[in-house]
Amino acid sequence: MQQSKPRIGIIGTGAIGGFYGLMLAKGGHDVHFLLRSEYKDVAEKGITIDSMVHGQLTLNPVQAYRDVADMPACDWLLVGAKSTTNPELAPVIAQAAADGAKVILLQNGLNNEQHLRPLLPDTIHLIGGLCYVCLFREAPGVVKHQANGLIDLGYHSGPADEQGATAIIAEAAELFKSAGIAARTMANVDAARWQKLVWNAAFNGVHVLLNEGTEGLLANPSSRKLISDLMAEVVAAAQACGHEMPADYPEKLLAATRQMPDYYASMYHDWLHKRPMELDSLYGEALRLAAAAGCRMPKTEALLDMLQFIQDGYLAK
Repeated sequence: MQQSKPRIGIIGTGAIGGFYGLMLAKGGHDVHFLLRSEYKDVAEKGITIDSMVHGQLTLNPVQAYRDVADMPACDWLLVGAKSTTNPELAPVIAQAAADGAKVILLQNGLNNEQHLRPLLPDTIHLIGGLCYVCLFREAPGVVKHQANGLIDLGYHSGPADEQGATAIIAEAAELFKSAGIAARTMANVDAARWQKLVWNAAFNGVHVLLNEGTEGLLANPSSRKLISDLMAEVVAAAQACGHEMPADYPEKLLAATRQMPDYYASMYHDWLHKRPMELDSLYGEALRLAAAAGCRMPKTEALLDMLQFIQDGYLAK
């Protein structure tokens, strides 16, 4: 007998995976969560989202698994784990995927799909997912959600033709919308990732270097100028690589950021907990692509050098 609803798997049940997975489960979907370090806490206490938008939401019991071998094959897989682990994640994704599964990468940075694609079976549909959401992991199984939740979805690669890819992305958007999550479809994953990088490359690293949230960074003229200069470099690099940018895009992003609650981006929390930071996907890849297009990003390059020094120091201990 064919199952009535698609089975959804969450690979990496941290802040991103926990939030979207819980919302989908609360929306009536069959959601399965793969965890490692937090398995015991989630199995015993469930997942809680302390949201400034939706109130406090708890999912308990959770269909939680410590080992991918114990998970049922899933029709949809949401990958919320950091891009730093993608080479190790590829066999996990392949094992968790049902025949013809759709895999959505909910990750920051550039070219994550391109680098992961050769490591996956050809039968898998690979989809880029760009999350516009303010949240962080507060404790094992507990996520603090401050604002937004919108997700952009675009087909990257797989066995579907153009018509089939369009249908898959429309289905993905409806999946999220049915759980109360705003979702949009996008035609060009690479261009969308460059647009998101304008904010991410500026704020993520500066949060770490200056140990300050969005409110403090925008309140000070020097840090505000640094943020603006970094944004301008990403815009110039994207344009050099052939991607159009909305008019006055950095100014619009800064205006939107001023309306947000005080926020520390994901790299800050990786630094705080002494985890590897997504330096290559957020900075290294952009610098390589920009250099190939004849565009220099001196402040971004200096930022990466300082972040690399910081990370080398704590990972060596």
